[in-house]
Amino acid sequence: MSILPLTCSEVVLNVCRVIFLTFTYFTARVFIGMSLACIMLTCGVGNFLFIVLLIRCSKLRTVTNLLIANLAVSDLIVAVICCPFEMDYYVVKELSWSFGQLLCSSVNYLRTVSLYVSTNALLAIAVDRYLVIVHPLKPRMKYQTAYCVLAGVWLISILIALPSAYFTTETMFGTFKEAPGVTNQKVYCVQIWTADKALFYKSYFLFLFAVEFLLPVVAMSCCYIQICRELWFKDLPGIQTEQLRNRLRARRKTVLVLVGILTMYILCWTPYYTFSIVRDFFPSLLLKVTHSVSLYYVVECFAMINSVINTIFFIFIKNNTGKYVKKVLLRRWKPVQAPEKTAVDCPSSLQPGIE
Repeated sequence: MSILPLTCSEVVLNVCRVIFLTFTYFTARVFIGMSLACIMLTCGVGNFLFIVLLIRCSKLRTVTNLLIANLAVSDLIVAVICCPFEMDYYVVKELSWSFGQLLCSSVNYLRTVSLYVSTNALLAIAVDRYLVIVHPLKPRMKYQTAYCVLAGVWLISILIALPSAYFTTETMFGTFKEAPGVTNQKVYCVQIWTADKALFYKSYFLFLFAVEFLLPVVAMSCCYIQICRELWFKDLPGIQTEQLRNRLRARRKTVLVLVGILTMYILCWTPYYTFSIVRDFFPSLLLKVTHSVSLYYVVECFAMINSVINTIFFIFIKNNTGKYVKKVLLRRWKPVQAPEKTAVDCPSSLQPGIE
């Protein structure tokens, strides 16, 4: 059998293709690595500090901050437990799982639960703000109600994420096609749904898309639209004192932050759900995409970055966590220390929560 020699142009095209694939794969690894490192640092440190302060600071224990603490716990789980394994899997081992079947299912399940808890917590915060601002005469949410809401958020997330744990498994491949020239055996940690369960999987995905993205976005948008109408387009009765005007300005700033958080949530999660819909319902569109695996992990990591945004806005900006940590450290460095208490009052200059 004779082998036809490649022309100069074909050689150049092949070399360019290899360089392009290698660069694309390297760029994806760098993006994923930097994103996971940012999540571990920001969400790990920020949410841990907020939870500790919530335990020690009596003035921080508002109903709204309990809802934010729910969000903080879920993001902390992702940062401390899930991200280190994913850093090893995605970046260090270049998509090769080496921790066994149990951890494969557990890490994927914890990440899925935490991400759904974040979504449901954001929805609970939006509803809480809606009730406080649009219906101020109605009784505010009590602590018992808040704890029931928290329990419901976790219970719903735990239940609807169970299929992801059941169908997540280790799968062995001989060649990793995303990195040209790499022929060593790879062990993927992925969800595998057999052909006879394809209809169930598509139904399950559409259910998740509706319950954990579409409906929460619509509900949060409706809440914030009503809040904006109340704060910007409704005349306040009676005499407006300086105190009332300051309170109105503060609430408007808070609502703008919350609208920004909702906008970033949509921007972070839309690429993930769009890619998933194309992959599951229009797979032929991805056949020409040579780096589709890397693209999926990039959009998945981009969605997880939403946890960083939540931490920055809820923990550091609206709750002044950084300022309070600084005050606590300065207080401890003083030569004369006050007796330790189980619960510490916040300094009066720090206004807790989202009001």
